[in-house]
This record gives sequence, C-alpha cells and structure tokens, in this order.
Amino acid sequence: MGIRAIALHLLASFWIGSGVFADDLSALARLDPAASRVADDGAGIAIDLSISHAVPYRAFLLADPPRLVADFSVVEFGPSRPSALDRAERVRSLGWGPIRDGWSRLVAELDGPYRIESAEERVAETGEAEIRLRLVPEDVARFAAATAQGVPDAARWALPEPVVAEAPKRRQTGAEPLVVVLDPGHGGIDPGAEAGDVVEADVMLRFARELAEVLRRGGIKVLLTREEDVFVPLETRISVARAAKADVFLSLHADALAEGQATGATVYLLADEASDTASAQLAERHDRADLLAGVNLAGHDDVVAAVMMEMARTETQPRAARLAGALVAAIKASGGRMHRHPIQEAAFSVLKSPDIPSILLEVGFLSSDTDRRRLADPVWRASFQEAIRVALRNWAVEDAAEARLIRQ
Repeated sequence: MGIRAIALHLLASFWIGSGVFADDLSALARLDPAASRVADDGAGIAIDLSISHAVPYRAFLLADPPRLVADFSVVEFGPSRPSALDRAERVRSLGWGPIRDGWSRLVAELDGPYRIESAEERVAETGEAEIRLRLVPEDVARFAAATAQGVPDAARWALPEPVVAEAPKRRQTGAEPLVVVLDPGHGGIDPGAEAGDVVEADVMLRFARELAEVLRRGGIKVLLTREEDVFVPLETRISVARAAKADVFLSLHADALAEGQATGATVYLLADEASDTASAQLAERHDRADLLAGVNLAGHDDVVAAVMMEMARTETQPRAARLAGALVAAIKASGGRMHRHPIQEAAFSVLKSPDIPSILLEVGFLSSDTDRRRLADPVWRASFQEAIRVALRNWAVEDAAEARLIRQ
C-alpha cells in the first residue's frame, strides 16, 4: 500500500492547504462516515476524514468562539449527520455543508484555543484518501495573535462582493409588477433547526419554491436568495435583494424552541432590542451561523453610513410594519394558525436593509409536532402560500397609493 502525505504551511500557524492538483480531482469526492472520526487525542483533537479520492483542501483557525474551519474542493458529505462523527468532548459542535459552488466547509467549534499541529492528506494505491488534522492546545496569547486577522485573505471568498452604489429604487406605485425576494433560511453548512429527519433548510427551500410559483401566477416578479442547499451569508442575501431592486424582502424560517413557547406562524420586524427572550434567542441562532462559518461583518458600517441608513429606515420601517399586519390578517382569514404574539421584533441581521421593507416569517416551528405535520401537508402549504400572496397584493395596493400621494 503506497501512501503519500501532503501538507503545506500557507499562513503562519493557522492555515494549511494541500498541494494535490490532478485531473481526477475535478470529480466529486464523497465522505465515508464509517471510516471517519472526530475524537479527543491525548490533550488534543484528531480529525480523520476518509474520502473517495484526494481533493485540494485548506484549514485555518478563528476566534470568538475558537473554531477550526476546513474547506474542501468538490466534497459531498452525504446525508450523515455531523454528530455521528463527533466523539470528542473538546469539540462543542460540528457542522458541514456546501459553502459556494465547488466548495464545502467543515466547522468545529472548540472548547478553547488550539493550534494546527499537523495536516496531511494520505492517498492509497486504490485512490482513496484520508485527510488527517491534529489540533493541540495553544497558549491564549499565541492563539489570539495567530487569529487576529480573522479569515485569511485567500479564504475571503465567503464574503459577499461589494455592491455598486446606485441611486435607490423609488417606491413602487403599482405601475410595474411588484418585485419580491424570497429568502429560504439557512442552507449548506447551516441546516438550521432539526427535528428527527426534518431539517429547516430543506423545508424552507421547498416552501419558498412553491411560494414563488404562487406569486408568479399572481403577477409578482420573484427571485430567491438560494435555489439549492448552499450556504449564503446574511449580507449576501441583502445584496441579492438590492441588486434585484426588490420592493419586498421576505425571509422564511421554521425554527425550534421549547414546546408551548413557539407554535404557529410569527412575523418579525427589525428592532435593536428583541421583544422577548425567545426572539433574542432566535436572532442569536440565525446570526451565529454566519459567525461560525467564518463570516463576521460586525462593525462593518461606519458612523456616517449607519446614520444615513437609520434615516432611510424612518420611511421603510412603517411600510414593513403595515406589511406585517397584512400578513397576519391574511393568514388568520385563511384559517392559518398564528403564534399567540403574531408580530414580534428582533435584531435579525437579514432584515437590516435600510430601503427595502423586510420581514422575517416563521412559518411554523419544527419543535411543534402540530407545525411539523402542517409543513408536511401540501394542502396546508398551498393555503398558507395563497394567504401570503393575498397579503402582498393588499399591501402593495395601499403602499402604492401612499407613494403616489407623496409624489404629488
């Protein structure tokens, strides 16, 4: 059995990538979960990933929280849950999934500071390969210095491309079709809430695709922020809406909280402070996915830009509030079940577009047996989707009338 190990130190002590580049690397490689593991190894952590053939890869560490990020070219992780591999007490959570076209990402949240002691890709004569990463505890100060720059420059493709500044779109007046951007929550490395075999990212992608067809039949122009199971950073989702010159941005979710606290649909508006503890927890969960995946845009806006955006929101937020009311009224009229507090507020980053009325709609909660049955029922989904169409139509008529008055 011939074995070759490949490891290349690329960025100080915290980014290591392979130098394997061959014609056969263009084919999709598949993970063998049974032959892979994430386990405690003495004082450190061992990550052994068995794949069908060698691929280019890179690994680096990030702080706040401490975590290992490993990127792989054309690797399919398959249906296995990350938890099936994670047998390490020192790994607090493990996730993986597509991060962009042709790339997958694994993120392991660690219990403290570590350094990558070794990284190698061993290729057998059969063509099968094993990627072996070894992490050992690191001094806090050294770890802070090594991770100070955040995501390595060569790995910054996870960040959205800057949007070319254009004149803001004028409010819709009914003269043109309404433009709605649907945002199926989560995706790829960020599956969202899970209940048994039901995964929020999959449920919402199906719901969004169906809703898009309902809206298009109603004369509404629709664009989705993702069309497949891929990770899309929160800032990119907003950029998609701006590029589409959207009149409405609607983010779709079906999260999970304790039974009894979250049942039925809930409409969320942007607020600096959450309206209750459950809202704060949901906002933290949604934004945390970006952070763990290596995308952290905290403090991205300068002071002047922040002030200008707040000024824009003085007009946008009342319009979003009226849309929230229209959604609640239409869902109730259709016989849909609403949360006992149907309209709430939270600091969801995905709602921060200053000039597009933006709503986050929890269609239901996977932590509720009743809601899961509803979400699995095509008849129920069709009724709920029709209610959303009616709400958008009613809101657009009122919003256009106001816009025409303002222009006069």
